[in-house]
Amino acid sequence: MNLSGLKTQLLQNDPAFWPQMAELTATASGFEDLIFLSALRKKAHARKLPRPGPAARSLRLAILGGYSLYPLHDLLAHLLDMEGFAAEFFLGDYDNYVAEIMEAGGALYAFRPEAVLLLPGGQRCKPPGKLTDPRETVQAAAGAVVAQLLELCRTIHERTSGTVLLGNFPLPARHDPGAFRSRTLASDWNFRKWVNLELGLNAPASVKICDLEYLAARHGLLAAEDPRGWFESKQPCAPAALVEIVREITRLVRELHTPPKKVLVLDLDNTLWGGVVGDDGLDGIEIGDTSPRGEAFKAFQKYIASLRERGVLLAVCSKNDHARAIEPFQRHPEMVLREKDFVAFKANWEPKSDNLRQMAVELNLGLDSFVFVDDNPAEIDLVRRFTPEVTTILLGPDPAEYVSQLQDCRLFEPSAITAEDAQRTGQYRAEQERQTLLTSATDMTAYLKSLNMEAVLSEFTSTDAARLAQLINKSNQFNLTTRRRTEAEVLALLGQENHVGFSVRLADRFGDHGLISILIGAVRGEVLEIDTWLMSCRVLKRQVEETALNELARLAITRGCTRLEGVYLATPKNEMVRDFYPRMGFQTRREAAERGEFALDLKSFLPRTSQIHIRQHAYEPK
Repeated sequence: MNLSGLKTQLLQNDPAFWPQMAELTATASGFEDLIFLSALRKKAHARKLPRPGPAARSLRLAILGGYSLYPLHDLLAHLLDMEGFAAEFFLGDYDNYVAEIMEAGGALYAFRPEAVLLLPGGQRCKPPGKLTDPRETVQAAAGAVVAQLLELCRTIHERTSGTVLLGNFPLPARHDPGAFRSRTLASDWNFRKWVNLELGLNAPASVKICDLEYLAARHGLLAAEDPRGWFESKQPCAPAALVEIVREITRLVRELHTPPKKVLVLDLDNTLWGGVVGDDGLDGIEIGDTSPRGEAFKAFQKYIASLRERGVLLAVCSKNDHARAIEPFQRHPEMVLREKDFVAFKANWEPKSDNLRQMAVELNLGLDSFVFVDDNPAEIDLVRRFTPEVTTILLGPDPAEYVSQLQDCRLFEPSAITAEDAQRTGQYRAEQERQTLLTSATDMTAYLKSLNMEAVLSEFTSTDAARLAQLINKSNQFNLTTRRRTEAEVLALLGQENHVGFSVRLADRFGDHGLISILIGAVRGEVLEIDTWLMSCRVLKRQVEETALNELARLAITRGCTRLEGVYLATPKNEMVRDFYPRMGFQTRREAAERGEFALDLKSFLPRTSQIHIRQHAYEPK
């Protein structure tokens, strides 16, 4: 399908228009093509051409900057539409962002943006003096640029509670002042590098960096420049580079609402090593530093190991004899990855789609959180056909490119990395040991008691904010309202007298589950309204729910409340908790397909039975 064919589909009101539009948008690299696609999209909306899929998510986005905002905002509207966002925009005036941000009663805040894109102009990031100025003087000037920008971001967040997407500064592409640029902080090159570094290191959780320095370098600094475009219409860069910037902004917006993938599932033969272990044997596969090809496979394994350290779960799905498939992980001296690094290992002759479905059940994760990697196009096609929820990556013919393919897939980019991420594989393997014990148990109460469970219930802290936001934004199944919050919004709850918010950490004799449940409530007179109640499905049926309810009731009573009230908001993934409130003793007030309302009288409430020992309560002296 080409652009003219897409136009014909629109004129014929062909329902295939929208899928083709999405496909062409995803692959378009040229500025002119994307502008043309944006124009067709507007015409399709004007014609009210029916569009399949879920309703678009509304988004209020303000764009401020030291550049002309057209056609940037037009391209951004198109890409956001293709990602399922119906965006409304506030567009600031050229290079007037300081005044717009500081005017408390101005048009920016009347717009009530959910997020603000701030693209400060490069003309505001210049070393103030001479190339020979002392380092301390130049550092102070760079620090002033950073402080002003972060103060503007702080003001935006305080007045909107929204996230700020802050663009940093592309580096200059010209030779001047030659090799001397690296010997002074006062060169444009080093000054901007210093400012960008300080912005990234000091930005709070409410600020996400749109890394224009990196994007321009990846595109090519000379190719990204457009002096004529600047002088004629104050464009930030060349048109082709603008496409890359807009795609990055779109990605940052999507990341505010969509967590990264959780599980990387790998084929084995010609994926983690060269050759077929069943035919070539342990000594015949290519892996290690004895050949260029073997070294490439080893480098790929090293990169995969780094993903595991960031919290990505690793699994194997291979058509192979299990004993042969596991042998390299146990015995080959050049293997980087070992058996202990995987949370699931499926090596058999069943369809890979069936193995993936079974894996999802065992890990209690949705298939849409899986990424499957294979070198065989037929296997990739079958997985796409029978498990379309799984994202697939078809590796190319050259293992030297495997690391690049995985790095550029952008499916595992973290918004934050917590200490618990590195422990995730161990937590899942410990869960497998618990399940083994459970299958041999005949009495559930005795089984739970034998786990020797201990919980720490803690009010929200700034230290836990990243992990709290991570869990809030990725929990779908056991989530009564599926309300999302950014790290900045979690931090904003700290110390609010009319809110209670606490987390639950759980450990047992097999290991530490980490932070696994979150509750947020708002005190309204004598009622504590439950805003958020979610839990990791890894600890279902461990009486964490009962423990959390007991704590919530205790906190409500200490604040003078006589009733708990909660709602269930239905989503495609949280059907499992539809009857949760009645099961926990709440009375039904109103119930419909999409929403249920429930209440619990605290005057007659008796704490629920739980085998979990509480080591620490929330809001108590440590």
